[in-house]
Amino acid sequence: MPVIVIANPKGGVGKSTFATNLAGYFAAEGHKVMLGDVDVQQSSRSWLALRPASLPAIQAWEIEDGHVVKPPKGTTHIVLDTPAGFSGKRFDKVMQIADKVIVPLQPSIFDILATQEFLQKLKQAKGKFDLGVLGMRVNGRTRAADQLTQYVHGLGIPVLGFLRDTQNYVQLAANGATLWDIAPSRVEKDLEQWQDLLKWVEKK
Repeated sequence: MPVIVIANPKGGVGKSTFATNLAGYFAAEGHKVMLGDVDVQQSSRSWLALRPASLPAIQAWEIEDGHVVKPPKGTTHIVLDTPAGFSGKRFDKVMQIADKVIVPLQPSIFDILATQEFLQKLKQAKGKFDLGVLGMRVNGRTRAADQLTQYVHGLGIPVLGFLRDTQNYVQLAANGATLWDIAPSRVEKDLEQWQDLLKWVEKK
């Protein structure tokens, strides 16, 4: 049962957007997926409340006061959304159960500097998880994307891909939906950007 943690101590980088869509992918594939929300704002849980019953089911995973409990029997995949300022005991407990950690990162110098220490901390964390960075709200063909790639590779961490800045995610989120819940022709460009990322996520 893979546990995939979406983490970045900086707010506003798209963690919940990515976490909900990743959970949506697993659900669309027929998996029994749980979406956990370590964030006190409970963004992902609020999104789940908007999700229509007609769409593939995603269950909420209760996490109270940072205590991670065992998921219900039958769960096959877990996606964990984490808060800004993610650290301390909550960080340690979540990292102990993580199989993969994905750090969404925007390519501005301010975002990179704010995340630098966290990436180093993840590299040194005791655990057997795979670590990757995902470029958010960026065109993969731009100089900004190249600079982000050089920086992350310099830390010995792979860049898993880039997700463009589009209203598709915003509009779908407002209805509790994901890229995987509508006709592929409507989000073709976005689905293409997920292909290499999903290969890494599903690699055992």
